[in-house]
Amino acid sequence: MGNVVAIDAGTTGVRAVVVDERARVVDVAYREITQYFPRPGWVEHDPVEIWDAVCATLAEVGGRLAEARDTVAAIGITNQRETLVAFDRADGRPLHRAIVWQDRRTADICAALEQGGHLPMVRERTGLILDPYFTATKITYLLGRGQLALSPGDPNLAFGTVDSWLLWNLTGGTDGGQFATDPSNASRTMLLDTATLAWSADLCALFGVPPHTLPDVRPSAGRFGVARLPDLGAASAVLHGVPVSGVLGDQQAALFGQACLDPGMVKVTYGTGSFVLANAGPDRPAAPDGLTVSVAWDLGAHAGTGPVPDGAGADGTARAPVAYALEGSTFVSGAAIQWLRDGLGLIDSAAEIGLLAESVGDSGGVTFVPALAGLGSPWWDPAARGIITGITRGTGKAQLARACVEAMAFQVRDMTDAMRAASAYPLSALRADGGAAAMDLLLRLQAEQSRMPVARPRSTESTALGAATLAGLAEGMWGSPDELAGLWGAAAQFEPELPIELTDAVYAGWQRAVERSRGWAP
Repeated sequence: MGNVVAIDAGTTGVRAVVVDERARVVDVAYREITQYFPRPGWVEHDPVEIWDAVCATLAEVGGRLAEARDTVAAIGITNQRETLVAFDRADGRPLHRAIVWQDRRTADICAALEQGGHLPMVRERTGLILDPYFTATKITYLLGRGQLALSPGDPNLAFGTVDSWLLWNLTGGTDGGQFATDPSNASRTMLLDTATLAWSADLCALFGVPPHTLPDVRPSAGRFGVARLPDLGAASAVLHGVPVSGVLGDQQAALFGQACLDPGMVKVTYGTGSFVLANAGPDRPAAPDGLTVSVAWDLGAHAGTGPVPDGAGADGTARAPVAYALEGSTFVSGAAIQWLRDGLGLIDSAAEIGLLAESVGDSGGVTFVPALAGLGSPWWDPAARGIITGITRGTGKAQLARACVEAMAFQVRDMTDAMRAASAYPLSALRADGGAAAMDLLLRLQAEQSRMPVARPRSTESTALGAATLAGLAEGMWGSPDELAGLWGAAAQFEPELPIELTDAVYAGWQRAVERSRGWAP
């Protein structure tokens, strides 16, 4: 059956990941990419460097596959979302550094649009909020202030998220490259009507985006084209002509990779921030307060069969190809551990946090709200600032470490509580990945606070697994999403055990501290 290769183009680096027919990661190559901070609040990447990192990692894993005489059945792409790449399709030249999802330069554009009364329409059509996080105002900025070399009417002007840039290059670039995206990425641009899965003429007009500059929107699973790469040495023989058959934004790819295929299943990725997605089923939900709604995926002709959404039906019921997701994100999660290490010097390495936090039975009444870059979901308060409450003479670094780990669980509960209130389906299971998911303490706390079982998968490469298995599904390596779900397995599972009154009392202290953290910045 061969293997599938996933290109995982993240915010700090690019991976090429090889996945075998048992959905196991068997090889990985990685290259870091440069972060540019030209002004406070601005974050940029070099699109050429991203593509070069893709080629380097593909050459590395492809060379090893060639040496082992292995084959590749498909390539999948997953990527940092919302980041904008502007380029010239005539010569493949980027017209500006990529403006990264973290970039805040368009805050004034968002504020003016909200003051102009446009937020209700944006919320209704896209499920998002008016925030610089998303892609549309980045295009507004470049067209209005960025002094692009091409005019808005130029037929070669292209605006895309990172997946579109990579797909175009991967399938030939100026020689027939496919300029396309999928609904999971398109739904994070603020330009997609998530009911029709098509670019909205009204939204394009609102943000001043010429529709001809945007990529085609195609199903997430399906053949986008075939790989037509530059010379990669021995890897070329393995990768040239391989179909590129799956595209998903990174958080949706993690949801798919965690086999959260049924409504009510939830995944959390503990990274720099924490990202929580709940499968909301085939019917687009209204955008609830504090959360966003995204397209999880469009499986097109590869949805297969499975139980009906409420779980009451027999196997054999056709799955809907499109699934939506309720989404929440916090800005500082693992970054708080880095701050304890680099800012305060309380630990020498991030790996120490779990053992230090486990060395005490509780935080001694200390609560840490890590609003070091404002508060994300469900508060969306950029003026919030980090605070530590409850400090006494008995407080030491172990209590601060424990409060930091507890804060990660509390922030996720903020989001799962909001999802539980908004979802048409009961939340049934939480699957955790990301670096901090290695901490048993965190997952025990999360099970107690979110009041559902929390599982850590056998492989924590959930994002790459999602892209790889999606592409393999499209090429027939697996027969259905449910076959893939059968290959997923937990390394550990944690159940809520404490009385709910106790966990709610602790959580109430967190909520009081959050209120004190809000509205500090001018």
